[in-house]
Amino acid sequence: MNSQPPRAKTAAAAIAAAAERDALGTSVRVAVWPPDGLAAVLGAVDAELDRLDRQASRFRADSELARIHRAPGLVHPVSDGLAEAIRVALAAAQWTGGLTDPTVGAALIALGYDRDFAAIGPSTSPPPAGPGPVPGWQSARLDGTALRLPAGIVLDLGATGKGVGSDRAAAAGRRAFRQGGVLVSLGGDIAVTGQPPRGGWPVAVADSCDPGGGPAGQIVRLAAGGLATSSVTGRQWQRDGQPVHHIIDPRTGFPAHGPWQTVSVAAASCAQANAAATAAIVAGADAERWLAQTGLPARLVSHHGIVRLLGGWPRSDGGQLPGPLPSQWPGFSDEKRDYD
Repeated sequence: MNSQPPRAKTAAAAIAAAAERDALGTSVRVAVWPPDGLAAVLGAVDAELDRLDRQASRFRADSELARIHRAPGLVHPVSDGLAEAIRVALAAAQWTGGLTDPTVGAALIALGYDRDFAAIGPSTSPPPAGPGPVPGWQSARLDGTALRLPAGIVLDLGATGKGVGSDRAAAAGRRAFRQGGVLVSLGGDIAVTGQPPRGGWPVAVADSCDPGGGPAGQIVRLAAGGLATSSVTGRQWQRDGQPVHHIIDPRTGFPAHGPWQTVSVAAASCAQANAAATAAIVAGADAERWLAQTGLPARLVSHHGIVRLLGGWPRSDGGQLPGPLPSQWPGFSDEKRDYD
């Protein structure tokens, strides 16, 4: 769950209250209106994100996923919460035609992404000469809460994990405070529930995720569902003076290489938006065609600063994103439940 998009800030309306904290190796911003619900929502959001971290983190030795990676055998019983996170990742892989793939974990480790991103420093070791191993998403099978995972496969849920976290946290916040609306931004991947402020929640989407943050590229308004941004400029580090990044192209086993530095997508859920944005980065020159097929609103920014808008993404600053959008997950329900 370590995809890091450009720094996206929520400009909560005057009637809302907001707070920030850290979780899952990134920043979390929570906005609530009416403002008197903030304390209750924060408690629910914190508990939900902590639960997901203990279930699905690749970097916590005591997480459920880490224990499965160490465990012998082919079939592993998993909790309802981890099963749902894996199920979303597999649904995303199917929906994107393999442009996202949760079996890229070993390829990321080979690149040096084997710990929280904040702990990764420059390395004098060159990048791997050959492609990292990507066994393919079909090699992992989930039957209810029974996970079939061949030995040596390392799951990384980065293409959907922050989206799942935002969706779950926003739903938990809404259950804790059933008035008005709730927005949760997990590292810039945003989910909203309940009734939004008039016109939708204003969200500033940046064009770049360099260390300086960069100016906001556009303000848009999100009234329902989710919004996510994927970028090759954020979670980037040096191997022998060469930049590498965290978005693996499952078709090659190497970091994705293409014309886009950031892609932002709106969808029925943040998890789906997360998957679509990552898939578009991987699709490279084919991203516009692939996104056009989905019909989802999208904003693509090239390495040269050229901006492309698709699927009804608003052209004007402060424009409202289309919505609500229908879910496109194959055989997947967007219903939000409690996962202990």
